[in-house]
Amino acid sequence: MSEDLKKTPLYDLHVELGAKMVPFAGYSMPVQYPAGIMTEHKHTRASAAIFDVSHMGIVRLMGENAISALESLLPADLENLAENSIRYSFFTNDDGGILDDLMITKVPGGLSLVINAACKDADIAHIKSKIGDQVEVEVEYDNALIALQGPKSVDVLARFDARCADMKFMTFMTLEIDGVNCQVSRSGYTGEDGYEIAIPADKAVAIVRRLLDESEVEVAGLGARDSLRMEAGLCLYGNDIDTTTTPIEAGLLWAIQKRRRAEGGFPGDDIILKQITDGAPRRLVGILPEGRAPLRPGVEIANAEGEVVGKVTSGGFGPSVGGPIAIAYVASDYKTPDTAVNALVRGKEMPCKVVKMPFEQKSYFRG
Repeated sequence: MSEDLKKTPLYDLHVELGAKMVPFAGYSMPVQYPAGIMTEHKHTRASAAIFDVSHMGIVRLMGENAISALESLLPADLENLAENSIRYSFFTNDDGGILDDLMITKVPGGLSLVINAACKDADIAHIKSKIGDQVEVEVEYDNALIALQGPKSVDVLARFDARCADMKFMTFMTLEIDGVNCQVSRSGYTGEDGYEIAIPADKAVAIVRRLLDESEVEVAGLGARDSLRMEAGLCLYGNDIDTTTTPIEAGLLWAIQKRRRAEGGFPGDDIILKQITDGAPRRLVGILPEGRAPLRPGVEIANAEGEVVGKVTSGGFGPSVGGPIAIAYVASDYKTPDTAVNALVRGKEMPCKVVKMPFEQKSYFRG
């Protein structure tokens, strides 16, 4: 393992638990544990699993101008976001491309952002350069961040603080876990009910051990996290969305609220708003291969005449689906579910069809 990789506060615990550690976004992270990705994936769907997501960044923007300042960088309506509620959004560039996607929580006195690990430094620099004179930027370095995911998550967490059961999806509150105040959101990246929990770094190992003592809970790594989010049809930055993809191409119109569609006022608004009206030239879709061979990122998608009309951005085996699944951009003429296409794998045509995502029904708690 390279000496220059960063370690999360849970690194030693991962090693103790037999994790296979791999480089990811500059960190040494667990890709799987001895049970294996398939078992970890299925356990998350059936019960509850803990994922270490401490590599992600937590940034607070404080001050009376926080909302208007951040709205100048992204297309979310934050004015109408209730306190302790969460909104998904994305930083855009002048070409309508996506610099990063993020979660935004309205907290007393400002906003709290969770940003992707690979984009963390660039995001912070972007925020400081564009709006650093309008807000106080506070980067949190002293927390671990875990995701407790799965249908039994609420039962587990309620044993520590019963208030978690009343939280709705995409809301936030401070809960007490084993005597420690933790910042908890009812959210996640698996398609299941669950929570993301920020824990003081020096308390993280003890709290994770305590959660693992509960019979429903097992650990899970990056491998299961990826297969779970693919089945849920959730985008991965760097694969399914990046600076060359617009939110409309990526099927993220739902994350641009009505006021921002009407007013604009964010980078690339001319391009994005035009695509809302006129349509985008390509769309992100689900691809279901007929065979058992998985499709990997970069595999081309062709029509019946052999003309290349798209490319796979994420792909692999879907344990809950019971076969290979993929996410791809295709020309808009081919976005309709049940459209027959072919994946070009090592010079051979593999029959596939376009499907509507998610592949596996999401199970968020709406209250």
